[in-house]
Amino acid sequence: MEFPLLLFITERRENMSSPSKHAILSLSHVAFSYHHQREFIDNISFSLGEGECIGLLGANGSGKSTVLKLACGLLKPSSGLITLWDKPLDSYQHRDRAKLLCYLPQMLDIDIPFRVKDLVGMGLYPYDIPPTMTIGEALDTVGLQNKSDTALTDLSGGEKRRTFFAMTLLQGAGILLLDEPLANLDIKYQIEILKLLNQLRQEKGISCIMALHDMNLAFQFERVIVLKEGRMLGMGSPEDILTEAVIQTAFDVKVAIERNTAGKAYIRYENTYW
Repeated sequence: MEFPLLLFITERRENMSSPSKHAILSLSHVAFSYHHQREFIDNISFSLGEGECIGLLGANGSGKSTVLKLACGLLKPSSGLITLWDKPLDSYQHRDRAKLLCYLPQMLDIDIPFRVKDLVGMGLYPYDIPPTMTIGEALDTVGLQNKSDTALTDLSGGEKRRTFFAMTLLQGAGILLLDEPLANLDIKYQIEILKLLNQLRQEKGISCIMALHDMNLAFQFERVIVLKEGRMLGMGSPEDILTEAVIQTAFDVKVAIERNTAGKAYIRYENTYW
């Protein structure tokens, strides 16, 4: 299905990003198709700066997960170039690439009864040197210190997601590619993980691309990318990109952009039921 390409590109400095820094991960005119069919991802170009966090938005099937899989090397583009620290992504050995970037998938169902601490410890596999964070510290960071010996199969959906996030932290990579890591989490842990990412960004220069489900969370990022049917609909600051027109085009839903008493923008969904 064709749609008008409303591509807006802006830059603004705010709380979850530092785009003026060196680009460490870049996608240039990247395209991808499944099983040699029509291109599912079409002409995607953007760069992630050191210490920057980008919010990735789009409806189900828009290509968010595919873009993250391309960015981490799980999928190979049919055309275009992906570079990591100015080198082609596919030139890295798997172990070396895992030291530089970490991918946290959206689907986390595991039927094997690993203990929480055993799964988190798998984040250390790329390394032959002592880690910068212990398993206990990683679990404490995500509020699961009392679940260390619990089987994964006995955890709630939100606890499983926090367990995998702890494994991601333990891996110690400088780039985090996170596919809706806040899904199934209570508001408390959504806020804590966003605070943690901002702390890691400020203290250690961690960069991330996070696929988001909640559009209002996008206002925590300086830059957002909006996808529709595998194409970039917009890229820039959320205040400039997340307009009522763009949201309706991307998500087929009517919203109103309003501001709270502090002047911060937020999205109010149209009241159609009561």
